[in-house]
Amino acid sequence: MKRLYIYCLMATGLFLLTSCMKDWLDREPRTILSDEQVWNDPKQIVALLANFYDRIPAESGLTDVNNEGADGRLFQWRNLANYDEAMWSGQSNEDGRNNITSYGYDSWYLWNYTYIRDINLALENIEKYGVKLSEASKRQYSAELRFLRALNYFNLVKRLGGVPLVTKQLIYDYSGNVESLQQPRAKESDVYDFIASEVDAIKDLIGNDGSTTRANKYTALALKSRAMLYAGSLAKYNGLMAAPITTAGGEVGIPASMANGYYQKALDASKEIINSGPYTLYKNNPDLGENFYEAVTKKANNREVIFVKDFLLPTRKHVFSYDNIARGIREDNLGSSSVVPSLNLVEAYEYKDGTNGALKTRTADNTDYIYYNNVADIFSNKDARLYGTIIYPGTSFKSLPVSIQAGVLVWNSGRNAYDMVEGSDLGTTYSDGKLLTGTSGPHRSIQEVSNTGFYLRKFIDANDKTSTRGVQSDVWWVWFRLGEIYLNAGEAAFELGLTGDALLYINALRERAGFGPNSLTTLTMERIRNERRVELAFEDHRLWDLKRWRTADKVWNGNSSNPDAMVYALYPYRVIRPGDAARDGKYVFVKMVAPRFRAPRFFRLGNYYTAINQSVLNNNPKIVKNPFH
Repeated sequence: MKRLYIYCLMATGLFLLTSCMKDWLDREPRTILSDEQVWNDPKQIVALLANFYDRIPAESGLTDVNNEGADGRLFQWRNLANYDEAMWSGQSNEDGRNNITSYGYDSWYLWNYTYIRDINLALENIEKYGVKLSEASKRQYSAELRFLRALNYFNLVKRLGGVPLVTKQLIYDYSGNVESLQQPRAKESDVYDFIASEVDAIKDLIGNDGSTTRANKYTALALKSRAMLYAGSLAKYNGLMAAPITTAGGEVGIPASMANGYYQKALDASKEIINSGPYTLYKNNPDLGENFYEAVTKKANNREVIFVKDFLLPTRKHVFSYDNIARGIREDNLGSSSVVPSLNLVEAYEYKDGTNGALKTRTADNTDYIYYNNVADIFSNKDARLYGTIIYPGTSFKSLPVSIQAGVLVWNSGRNAYDMVEGSDLGTTYSDGKLLTGTSGPHRSIQEVSNTGFYLRKFIDANDKTSTRGVQSDVWWVWFRLGEIYLNAGEAAFELGLTGDALLYINALRERAGFGPNSLTTLTMERIRNERRVELAFEDHRLWDLKRWRTADKVWNGNSSNPDAMVYALYPYRVIRPGDAARDGKYVFVKMVAPRFRAPRFFRLGNYYTAINQSVLNNNPKIVKNPFH
């Protein structure tokens, strides 16, 4: 009887367990949202959009992410040392960045069609499932998604030329035939035309007025301004090459006849932002150098910035300041000084009287140094954008002086020449009890100290403890700002023969930098290119500008005798020459190739269009290779 009771309990328990399990499996899950729930909930849609915004790729940026072949996250600040106006001065295990004998054909690769697929899926789902959303909300979210897709196609076309234009899901039907999924590359011009048409279609639907982190009408126009300028340049300057780079199907190469049409579109988009948008050039600080620094980094009351990738302490942050702050003022016991600016860039900043920016270190007959009373005097009357971009000798940061001195020059009367003495460590003193080598160097071999004599200021956080691993920084990354739009307008106008209009735009930026009103009365393309170089330094423009102008293979020609292909340094020395009041205690400067920089930069014709990965070619025989690969 007892055994029968146990069996009954077991049978009853099994029945109850089976019944309960059926009920549990039939329940609606609490942590998994259905499509209907997601696409009718604005909070869920905005969260998804945030993911898409976070995946916008940049070749440099402020964080360490490199996933260009999958979900599209590419944000790699270390690349500044590879092909921007800088070099690597960080830990020696990455000195290969200073020894790139030639850029690989796969450099700047991006094939993030997972990202495009996700956006296309979102566009289809919002139409299919978002039945409870208002039509206005649907239009806005869809416009925002289309902007992100257009921006991504721009990031692809500027690297690869024409790419497959996929605007809807590609769904396999399990038939064994995948040909319908294998789309060929569009013409390079067709991709640029697609970007322009998408902007025109969405700009008045996208909403988000005043936002800097979500796209609005003027963000879309800024994309059009930049993309159309690129297309116009490619059409013009590729056609001027001795052997234009093209493919038979137009996947690479835009006809020269299309150049002016693109320039006009760039100018029109730029003018709409400048004349109708809520943006103004930042002019909030009477100190023009600090003003330019703030124009890029300051978040409060900044009406110059159009679109950014934002960060917010204490959770959304980055270590760019930790890795790149000047050595002598670092707030942590590690890090600092990884990417440092070149003398090449410093000398691109003109003097305010309009003369060439080359620093004066030697007398006209080259028989002696030029002696300066203070280490900062050599930079006097320079374009204020230099101060806002770069920490140079004699300046400060975080209200702290940045001590930059390489050593001393001691007069040797027996040799009738100077003996150069440099410290084996930083912050050392000479036998006279005065400074030998600054706490921020420069130094020829010590890692994590400037090898060029300069440090980054742009994008370095000026707030307390932001260069520590514990606190970190929330300085934002700027995708678009009004300064660029002025430059785009100036260049497009000049290319269209509207020199008077171009001068207005270029002079406005120069006046903010300390030049007098209407400082330029004539204009050349070389002058415009230099203005872009100094205004937009370290904002991920230099590489793309050199590529679209078809000058990269000339600037970076792999020849060590070409100053543009090498990274140069400037080392300050204190003079010890008792009895010579005109020289003793003064400062002199020595220009040199940066000691840790090993190989001239070599950009080959095959680098104008990045090689398409072999796996892509294997999977899709309709994809045409890029030239030279």
